[in-house]
Amino acid sequence: MSQKRDTRRRRGQEEPDNKRHSLNTEAGIAAYMFLILFLLLVGYFIYFMAFKSEDFINNPANPRVKGFEKLVVRGEIKANDGTVLARTITRNGKEVREYPKGREYAHVVGFNSNGMSGIESDKSFYMLRSHAFILERIMNDLKEQKNPGDNIVTTLDSRLQQSAYYGMGSYKGACVAIDADTGAILAMVSKPDFDPNTVDQEWKSLSKSEDSALLNRASQGLYPPGSTFKILTALSFLKNGGSLSDTFDCKGSYSTGGYTIHCYGGEVHGRQTFLQAFGNSCNVAFSQVGLSLPKGALKSTADEFYFNQKLPTDILNVKQSRFTLKASDDDALVMQTAIGQGNTLVTPLHMAMICEAVANDGVLKKPYVCDHIENNRGSLVRGHVSSELRLCSASEAKTLRRLMRYVVTNGTGRVVNSSSYTAYGKTGTAEFSEDKSKAHSWFVGFAKNGKKKIAVAVIMEGAGAGSSHAAPLARKMFETYLR
Repeated sequence: MSQKRDTRRRRGQEEPDNKRHSLNTEAGIAAYMFLILFLLLVGYFIYFMAFKSEDFINNPANPRVKGFEKLVVRGEIKANDGTVLARTITRNGKEVREYPKGREYAHVVGFNSNGMSGIESDKSFYMLRSHAFILERIMNDLKEQKNPGDNIVTTLDSRLQQSAYYGMGSYKGACVAIDADTGAILAMVSKPDFDPNTVDQEWKSLSKSEDSALLNRASQGLYPPGSTFKILTALSFLKNGGSLSDTFDCKGSYSTGGYTIHCYGGEVHGRQTFLQAFGNSCNVAFSQVGLSLPKGALKSTADEFYFNQKLPTDILNVKQSRFTLKASDDDALVMQTAIGQGNTLVTPLHMAMICEAVANDGVLKKPYVCDHIENNRGSLVRGHVSSELRLCSASEAKTLRRLMRYVVTNGTGRVVNSSSYTAYGKTGTAEFSEDKSKAHSWFVGFAKNGKKKIAVAVIMEGAGAGSSHAAPLARKMFETYLR
């Protein structure tokens, strides 16, 4: 009996011990869970403050930004040589923004009336902060006067911007130029344009414009890339076993599955290597290349070059380029896509970035337009921190450079060739309607002279062959910057 009572006593003791152990375990797990959640919350808070807070503060919809205008006079926007592009003046007792260069910088600088756009919007927060000398700020506070805001010094080259703007003439379209060594945007032009000084008075007509004059075509305009896309088709071909010595026979057209591709103007290129086909911009050869590629290969290359993705740049409100070819699509669409037609759409900024990466052994320096921020006396407040991404291998970029050099020396882009610099490029003639006689004129490429390198993308809407309109403007820009 005694032994049985002892056994029951031990069991009675073990049960509470087991319950306490179970409770302790559950409490420990709960404590660890709360600790993990707390650490995640702290981690996100640090991430938000370091990387995202200024985006929210700088959002034009944020009422706090407008509140800063009660305390600070909005700072200036300048070109890289100090030329003032935007400043605040007092007119009839009211602060207004003035744009001394008017239409030349309309889209890239933007406006600050009936909303904001361009740099005025992207860097609004920084121009409404004041890093004036502390005593100056104290005196202004005592006098109940506003403090002077910080200035944005851009990467824009005033000579190049002017050359691009007037070189576009009366054509609609866009032009982008990037310093290929740094990613600094040197010029950005979009037409049709507007006068940022009169946005208030002309807002009704501008906002309803059939020409979309307020749209920055350089970063938001989506166009069929035409033969400029053959840069990526060529890269996909090389990635999948193709070589520059592979041969093609062009009789002016190529048919399969009831669909026919023609070379521009019905030109017959005859027997040619892949290098020559690229230089001649031969649609027959490239439609055959498209059909020869493994299913999904062209999309994979497009993905590597940021199609259907947010472009890596500090410029806000940039449209994503589109590539929609699927493995199940028919041969006709494959052929069209391989020559830059089909459903593919691209921004001029994106094409300039692709050329910049090719110029830099496959490495893209992220494009930016704000070089640094300075206070009202020119002292540095904040500089740009560069970053880069690899888009293709150095050997692949080297081969693309050889192809693009051949275009300029022996192909459709000979108008760009010069003894004053070394140029590389690709022309494009992009059809955009059922009327095959109408096409956009493209030229994309880069040039170097010594240590200076510049990448450009030019599109002129409805201007026809890329070699006749866009390429001459690219040459003018190369000469302006490199000579």
